Amino acid sequence: MDESSLWYVAYGSNLFRARFGCYLSGGRPDGGAHRYPGCRDPRPARAELSVTLPGGIYFALTSRVWGGGMAFYDPALPGRVPARAYLLTRRQFCDVVSQEMRRDVGTDHDLSEAVAHGRQRLGPGRYETVVKVGERGGHPMLTFTAPHPSSAAELNAPTAPYLAMLGNGLREAHDWPPARAAAYLAACPGASGTWTADRIAALLGAPRPPAARA
Repeated sequence: MDESSLWYVAYGSNLFRARFGCYLSGGRPDGGAHRYPGCRDPRPARAELSVTLPGGIYFALTSRVWGGGMAFYDPALPGRVPARAYLLTRRQFCDVVSQEMRRDVGTDHDLSEAVAHGRQRLGPGRYETVVKVGERGGHPMLTFTAPHPSSAAELNAPTAPYLAMLGNGLREAHDWPPARAAAYLAACPGASGTWTADRIAALLGAPRPPAARA
């Protein structure tokens, strides 16, 4: 297995390519309140894949970028999770993880436990647990989530700007119509009971065209 490159598997707002670009080259996403410093290597992903993962997502805690609940992955939930995989260098992946953990970029995290055994806690907080969800082309596929399952989470409804980013990410990555993306998000724990599919669908505009590639 070649660990010099890793697939970062996004299931939340980073489904939307332009939003994920803020992690790579720096910037503030539309509707967000935080400016990201970007990676040491700001180049775009070498490849992308639309994939699905076993499990589900839930919304919990409170985002300092969007307000409201954040999306977390729980492989024990029933169903399938639509996701997008970005092929990054190991250094880029480490800098993306650091930004999610609100740490300074520049640390080359030891990911050997996650690659070998499927799960590794880099810290106790949100998005500080790395999970291996597969392999593709000889490269490990990794994502990150909370250390606890959805059953132990402090569920919290997401905000409209965050749902719009997720929904348009699903449309861009998986070519889902607004109704399907909205129904998926409305059924997730944390959103269910607060957001209806119709309300979420009304938030979704036309996906932006893919960013130009060099």
